[in-house]
Amino acid sequence: MKFGLLDMLGLAASLAFALPVGNYGLMRLLAGETALGTAMVVVAVAMVVLPQFFFDPARIARGLLAGLLPARFRSDADEAEPGSDPVEK
Repeated sequence: MKFGLLDMLGLAASLAFALPVGNYGLMRLLAGETALGTAMVVVAVAMVVLPQFFFDPARIARGLLAGLLPARFRSDADEAEPGSDPVEK
């Protein structure tokens, strides 16, 4: 996977918040609190993995803008089949 500058900054910001949560989870695991420690480690991993691999900001922005633009300004790829829109019926 190739990261650009903004991707690296986003990863650094995610890690800045996820590392203390993961550290707390690890400390709870070592203290014998298995459920809380495991939950915190899972949350810390999710804080890093979800934004990097599942939430593509460009795709989300395109979908938002496509929904806000009137139909005449959308590209052909964004338009649905004629008659499939429940508003037109």
